Amino acid sequence: MHVLITGASRGIGKAIAEAFAAHGHSLYLTSKNTDRLKKTVQELAERYPNIAIISHAADLSRKEEAVSAGRWCLNHCTPDVIVNNAGYFVPGSIGEEPDGILESQLAVNVLSAYYLTKTLLPSMKQRRSGHIFNICSIASLHAYTDGGAYSISKFALYGFSKNLREELKPFHIKVTAVLPGAVLTDSWGNFDNSGHRIMVPEDVARMVYAASQLSPAACVEDIVMRPQLGDL
Repeated sequence: MHVLITGASRGIGKAIAEAFAAHGHSLYLTSKNTDRLKKTVQELAERYPNIAIISHAADLSRKEEAVSAGRWCLNHCTPDVIVNNAGYFVPGSIGEEPDGILESQLAVNVLSAYYLTKTLLPSMKQRRSGHIFNICSIASLHAYTDGGAYSISKFALYGFSKNLREELKPFHIKVTAVLPGAVLTDSWGNFDNSGHRIMVPEDVARMVYAASQLSPAACVEDIVMRPQLGDL
């Protein structure tokens, strides 16, 4: 399979890239950070020398770059799997957040997926197959303290995923919303996870890969994951 992953240079995106690489699939990776993306590609190429790995640095919060990234992918292939993972977290309350936070959160967490996917859909519809994963969050399902603009943006991404699912059923294109709770990524800083209080990116990657391997007759619509002891 040809697998396009955004935000692929670290965290959940990188773990998903490795999960697909380990099973011999071709990777098309994007990330805003050029140096980190190159390092990730080098690491994966050394570990999995028999697969194709192609990268493209882009700031997907910018519409023109999201569209350009989609066209870049189409120059190589029509992806079998898209993983819309690009995103970032800024804590805050609606009443206290500075101007621009909502706009920046929406741009990265929602509009990047919207414009990239929109660019790729005509080719996927013509082929009448494919699988789109949108990395949402538990914050897509309920509000929580200091969720603010982040939670709003993740609710919107979940809505995008749900609408896309209905729209693409006739084209045999699957859509899965992935809704993890706390995962040990850079946003947790130096969090001590020696007691396994929160999940690791590989947990999410395993579930995404498993969902991608079902027969054409089945679609996992939602993957809801929480730490064993529940949300923090």
